[in-house]
Amino acid sequence: MNRCGLLTLQREPVPLKSIEVELEVRDHVATVVSTLNYENKEDKPLEAVFVFPLPGDAAVCHFSAQIGQMQIVAEVKEKQKAREEYDDALSSGQQAFLLEESDQSPDIFSLSVGSLPPGESASIRLEYVTELAVQADDGLRFCLPAVLNPRYQPQGSEGAGVQVTSVPASLVPYSLSFSARVSSPRPISKVESNCSLDPLQYLNTDQTQATVKLVAGYKFDRDVELLIYYKDAHQPTAVVEAGQASAEPGSLMGDPVVMVSLYPEFPQSVMSSTASCGEFVFLMDRSGSMSNTRIRSAKDTLLLLLKSLPIGCYFNIYSFGSRYEHIFLKSVEYSQQTMEEALKKVEQMEADLGGTEILEPIKHIYSQPCIPNQPRQLFVFTDGEVGNTKEVIDQVKKNSGSHRCFSFGIGEGASSALINGMAKEGGGHAQFITGTDRMQPKVMQSLRFALQPAVVDISVTWDLPKEVSVTVLSPPITTLFQGQRSLIYAQLTGQSSEAAEGCVTLKYSLAGHPSENQLHFSLRPAEDAGLTVHRLGAQTLIRSLEMGEREHRGQQHGVKEKVVQLSVESGVSSSFTAFIAVNKDNSEVIQGPLVRRNIPTALFDLAPIGCVFELAPIGCVMRAAPSTIMCDSAVMFEEIEAGFFMNGRKQKVMEDGFPMMEEENQSRKYFPAAVPEQPPRDPLLQLVSLQEASGCWLLDPALAAALGHTNEEVEKSKPEKTSSEVWATILALIWLHGFKMDAKDEWELLAMKAASWLCAHNAPCVSECVDAGNVLLGCSVKKEALGL
Repeated sequence: MNRCGLLTLQREPVPLKSIEVELEVRDHVATVVSTLNYENKEDKPLEAVFVFPLPGDAAVCHFSAQIGQMQIVAEVKEKQKAREEYDDALSSGQQAFLLEESDQSPDIFSLSVGSLPPGESASIRLEYVTELAVQADDGLRFCLPAVLNPRYQPQGSEGAGVQVTSVPASLVPYSLSFSARVSSPRPISKVESNCSLDPLQYLNTDQTQATVKLVAGYKFDRDVELLIYYKDAHQPTAVVEAGQASAEPGSLMGDPVVMVSLYPEFPQSVMSSTASCGEFVFLMDRSGSMSNTRIRSAKDTLLLLLKSLPIGCYFNIYSFGSRYEHIFLKSVEYSQQTMEEALKKVEQMEADLGGTEILEPIKHIYSQPCIPNQPRQLFVFTDGEVGNTKEVIDQVKKNSGSHRCFSFGIGEGASSALINGMAKEGGGHAQFITGTDRMQPKVMQSLRFALQPAVVDISVTWDLPKEVSVTVLSPPITTLFQGQRSLIYAQLTGQSSEAAEGCVTLKYSLAGHPSENQLHFSLRPAEDAGLTVHRLGAQTLIRSLEMGEREHRGQQHGVKEKVVQLSVESGVSSSFTAFIAVNKDNSEVIQGPLVRRNIPTALFDLAPIGCVFELAPIGCVMRAAPSTIMCDSAVMFEEIEAGFFMNGRKQKVMEDGFPMMEEENQSRKYFPAAVPEQPPRDPLLQLVSLQEASGCWLLDPALAAALGHTNEEVEKSKPEKTSSEVWATILALIWLHGFKMDAKDEWELLAMKAASWLCAHNAPCVSECVDAGNVLLGCSVKKEALGL
């Protein structure tokens, strides 16, 4: 494994020494400044290439290089021109730096540091701005991706995919220093992280400003996730940012830009009722990287989802890898029989379908006719490692009028562009499950969103002084959910007095009732706000134009030119532009060819537990020169998903979990691998698995065991006039409320279904049953708490 990555056989060090990151959070948005420090310790000129991930909705807005005492600031240029200028500079003996976005996915950038002489050091400064996503617990999530998983490139697709070099996390040869400064109109409650932090330091008495940093010496071997919590997090806000003094008035960068954050509150009477219809389609990743704990968690999640579906709906389950499968030929009506049939198939699921081809199953789902009066809800679970991200997102957008899409990114390295893009264009909600996060509560929150009544007739209107006009940069709002934030960017043209106010009104209809929310705000620009809002507004407009260009296959006149112009004007990256910096003072003729070095990123969870890999790294192939080992993503990921490499040879993994070695004149020879024992089933999931599709439980020995009693004890405690099903259902509800309140997010919907079943059957002696159940189980749950 030590030889993995683009390293010479002599194990010469990669040239990236360290990364320094400064994060500045202003309310809902963040500016990130990364400094990458390089040093060429070889005896030849060097071209270092570092392929790295950024948040999917990030806007790169500054790129510069410091060489000795000289600083070179990059310009944004049309991509092909930038590449030609880079090549010309290198051939002329000049130092050059090129930063460009991947053609396949907007969350992957490659940085080329060209013609770094022997012994020379360089510091690269990269700056980007991004929105912070709101989590289920109201925390704002910032993620600094460290892991760039190899992206699966579908067969027959154009391009060779993103070239990725990966090493085990422990061997990442560069360190990270990370500090954050947070400011908000509201007090900062706390800041949490998946990494070790120094204590939070408040900078003022009202706790609206604070700093925090990672402990010293942190190895950049996993995503750095920061969760920021404010008091009164759901208050709507507006931030007006002054234009750039050097920019022309009337242009996007020259005028003020406002960012409005809206949080509509829906009436509790509407939210307490859930839909009893809908077509629920679950699409589960079963590629090789979903093995072990991920696939077990996914199966448990499907169990909870199936138990929580309402009677009267329709459903189907798809799974995919290099190919795709579906449990039913078409979506079927939810019943005890279809639920049991689906759960049997779910129990048999393994991460054994090879690569990650998500586009074809999505196309097949969309090709199925929609069921009248059953709104389609698509749930997609994946670790997000695909090379055709833009194609997938475009397909979701194309079908956005017929469904809502809820997406879940699983594990380190999931593509934020894919997960966020599918949810955004599909009018749904995105969730990320990383580290020790449990998948179930996040998925059940999205199911609650899917069961909410659809919000229709959404409109946003502006009331501004006569001398001020507004140009909205964001696409129209198409979906609203309870507790979900919507950000709107708009350009304000014209002069106004310092005391002038504006008003934005959000109108919509929910369950037949019209509603509106208003926000009044000052038009006076905030002091020292930088250009974060302008750049995010520009990026929002750029992404919309790019998607329209792809949708119409380049037939819309002038769109590419408009994107390039907007990108150059705002300094924000796009798929049609790149950052190019050339040190024209350095023009010595290069002696000998440039040595190319790819900087490795961390590699996670690709080998099964217990397998020992020697000599050759997973998925690496020889390329170019004999002294170089290079990882090609298209080859590497397909091989990893379909099998494993051992001693330089591809190994298939057999059904019994052992990798098979193919020797000459031998049909099969096994390398034994330690197969992890299945952990005992969670008591909560054991109880949930026994619930009927109707919502009730049956009185039998399995239920008694799940409740921690014998069947005789449970039967003996049953009140005389009570039916077995009513008694069993009330016992299950008491157990959930008495012992599993910490997991209420996971079982709340199926408990509501159980309570509805009891009410529909007008069960007698409910109070007596609750009292008897409390005595049996040792609880003190009140009848009202059970929803009865």
